Amino acid sequence: MTKREPPKWLMLGVIVLGTFMAILDTSIVNTAIPKMMTVFNVSNDQIEWVLTAYMLAMGMVIPLTGVLGEKFGLKTMYIFALTTFTIGSAMCALSWGLPSMIVARVVQAVGGGMIMPISMTYIYRIVPRKKIGLAMGFWGIAVMAAPAIGPTLGGYLVETVNWQFIFAINIPIGIVSVLMSIALLIEFKSDTHVHIDYAGAITICIGLFTLLLGLNKGNAEGWTSPLIVGLFFVAFISLISFIFIQLNVEKPLLDLSVLKHYPFTLSLFISIITTFALFGGIFMIPIFLQTLQGYTALQAGMLMFPPSVATALVMPISGKLFDKFGAKYLVMVGMIILTVSTYLLSSLTLDSSYFHIMGILIIRSIGLGAAMMPIQTYGMTTIPTALIGKASALSNTIRQVSGSLGIAILSSVLTHQRTVHAFFLSQSFNPNAPLVNISSSTLFNAGLKAGLSQESSRGVFSSLVMGHIMKQAFLLGINDTFVVSTIIAATGVIVTLFIGKTIILKHGGEVHSIAVE
Repeated sequence: MTKREPPKWLMLGVIVLGTFMAILDTSIVNTAIPKMMTVFNVSNDQIEWVLTAYMLAMGMVIPLTGVLGEKFGLKTMYIFALTTFTIGSAMCALSWGLPSMIVARVVQAVGGGMIMPISMTYIYRIVPRKKIGLAMGFWGIAVMAAPAIGPTLGGYLVETVNWQFIFAINIPIGIVSVLMSIALLIEFKSDTHVHIDYAGAITICIGLFTLLLGLNKGNAEGWTSPLIVGLFFVAFISLISFIFIQLNVEKPLLDLSVLKHYPFTLSLFISIITTFALFGGIFMIPIFLQTLQGYTALQAGMLMFPPSVATALVMPISGKLFDKFGAKYLVMVGMIILTVSTYLLSSLTLDSSYFHIMGILIIRSIGLGAAMMPIQTYGMTTIPTALIGKASALSNTIRQVSGSLGIAILSSVLTHQRTVHAFFLSQSFNPNAPLVNISSSTLFNAGLKAGLSQESSRGVFSSLVMGHIMKQAFLLGINDTFVVSTIIAATGVIVTLFIGKTIILKHGGEVHSIAVE
């Protein structure tokens, strides 16, 4: 061990700490969503912006991070990212309503979105190539452990302390990380002449924002209303303009030329589906558990923990299996498991047991873990070394955006279907049915004995009936949402049929897998 190695591993520790903190916040918030719905007095299609705003902002920042790191230096940008994330966390903890929370989450995401790509680049700069596997394995523990710990830790903090503490806990960790970064990290020479594609950044931000806003407000405003049609029109024009700009500028924000590599493009499409399924599930399940089944935030978090661990355990195993057997059948099996288990979630009832739901989610997570790692590796194997960074930036951006779209679309489906079911259930309710008459008379007499007036007694019965109808409508809406997710996952199974062969090369005791274009 050389004298210079200990500082490098100390620097790696600082990088891993920041990465863990940023990724943790993508999942720790989920179990607090129902609590924030109550505190802010908002609906589920409104509260989903707490998640969507964070992921969308991260998606916008990721493609800019590489250029900014070159222009201002990796250490400078990493400290800036940590500081911004910590300030955003403090703003979230102090938020007094949904608008302030969304603004705070955007600030938080600007920092969080930069941390992960900068940390990966920094590791490649400070760690010798012969030890990069060990370093990335250490870094990968944080990447896989944070999503698993997030829901459980979030549930514990919401139930035993306060929902604001899921954000406040980042403040001391962030301060320590910033101080350690200043003291331990070294700066790499920056290139002040690096060009930033501002036109590309502006058009993609406008395009994605208007697209998500249209999806979010479609049910409330009407899909054919001038506002929604206008938003979708602006989104279409902006995204088309972004593509045109990227294809015609010398140094694009996102290099779309990597899409010429067939395995990479195919892997990107399947990754969109798995990300859609992943974020849709972690958004819907806590709402179902807490809103309809009455579980606490901690209980919901504990249920989400084993499935997250299952994904973390399966991903490295699937990576090893990829080296031996290639991607096609491994990804296909994973996508089939994902499709079947998602369909099982569409038949949940108010009486579905805690461990029944957990079992389905564990099976679903195994499918996700089996598909995600091999398909990403398969796609990157045909990308030339010089384009690896650009392909990675495009892949990370699309995954973040697809997660945001997944939540927005599924939330829109839930809101629409819940309204439809509530209407038909109300229409089919017969107040003169024998059982209804018996229940009505029983509650009416009980109300009179309790000292209520005749009008109040009838009002109590009507409120109970309406509450039951809305609860049943909500359940049916969630079931329909998982049916939509099943159809999307089934599309992924079909796409796996087009995955090509993978050549397995062995050289010097090492195994290399290369996709055939």
